[in-house]
Amino acid sequence: MSEIHNCDFCGKEITEVKKIFSSEEAHICDECVTMCAKVLEKELIKDNKKEFQKGLSVPVKIKEHLDDYVIGQLEAKKVLAVALYNHYKRIDKPIVKNVEIEKSNIMLIGPTGSGKTLLAKSLARIMDVPFAVADATALTEAGYVGEDVESILSRLLAAADFDVEKAKRGIVYIDEIDKIANKSESSTSGRDVSGEGVQQGLLKILEGAEVYVPVKGSRKNSSAETILFDTTHVLFICGGAFVGLREDDSHKKSKKAPKMGFLKKEDIQENKKAIEAKELISFGLIPEFIGRIPVIAELNKLSKEDLIRVLKEPKNAITKQYEILFELDGVELIFTDEALERIAEIAHEKDVGARGLRGIIENIMLPLQYIIPSEDNLEKCIITKEYIDKEKDIELVYKENNDIQESTKEILFKKIVN
Repeated sequence: MSEIHNCDFCGKEITEVKKIFSSEEAHICDECVTMCAKVLEKELIKDNKKEFQKGLSVPVKIKEHLDDYVIGQLEAKKVLAVALYNHYKRIDKPIVKNVEIEKSNIMLIGPTGSGKTLLAKSLARIMDVPFAVADATALTEAGYVGEDVESILSRLLAAADFDVEKAKRGIVYIDEIDKIANKSESSTSGRDVSGEGVQQGLLKILEGAEVYVPVKGSRKNSSAETILFDTTHVLFICGGAFVGLREDDSHKKSKKAPKMGFLKKEDIQENKKAIEAKELISFGLIPEFIGRIPVIAELNKLSKEDLIRVLKEPKNAITKQYEILFELDGVELIFTDEALERIAEIAHEKDVGARGLRGIIENIMLPLQYIIPSEDNLEKCIITKEYIDKEKDIELVYKENNDIQESTKEILFKKIVN
């Protein structure tokens, strides 16, 4: 009769377990082996996480990076930071414990000029991956004049200098996605070739599939060279204003208002509900399309105070760009606080968001940029609120020769005005 062994770890006898592994002097049962394997697996996952985070910031750090380029939009930044972090963890470890982690594309919803495109660009900058922007309004169904959905991936390839492996880890931003929502039958007499058909065409590449992509040009050109491109690890970010998405709700709230007055910012945030998939479906996006974009981040309209911060705080603020341009001509450009406030006020009144700030400043700066580079001894150029409103002349400070300063200033102003 063979000797009955006990497990040296848990003490169970051979009759209590499936198997006991024995050496000359030690014995261990299958249950203890399984338990030890699980402990080792957890330790390996922790070690891999530490190595992985060396090349990828944690969500808090990603949000801090976004703060350097985009003003406000706190909740949207948090959503994007978590989504980006999880996406690249998924690329590094697509299957863990036999569980496949699915891709979570992102939908950005917000008014024009609220920072949707800038957020997407900033995310790509964090990861140092190829980034491509596509306009959904230019896309059409296969067989019609316009761009095929595969042309989006062609742009990503070009952004990666045609390095296919690098492009497969890139980020694509599809703008104006709300413009491909289903149109009602009354709004068009013919086939809607840029609506539901485009949504259907995007399904495959959003979810992750191998598609033939034209290296240059369009697939409609039969002689165009194509390559097989796997979109499994490409992160798609879709953005749109979705004007009128909650128009009905706003009317209902206005009718229920018990008294006149002003809503506090906290009240607005408290009453604001997250956008749900059924609202986007009602707007005209098909359920299959919404199902492939599970992460939704809503951006708020920028206030006047936000626009002032946009002018001053970001690393690449428009005012800082002009200061550098003038510095290259040996002139110090100064925007007074009142001037920045006036520019933000104009943008807010026109309802053009942060994107409209550049156009407003371009109009202000164009005459100065035309004349000032040819002026000698000019030290400072001060932009004031009165100059923006055309109430006073531009303020100029010269290095020397004060006797001719006033007359030169008068001549310069006449040149700028004319």
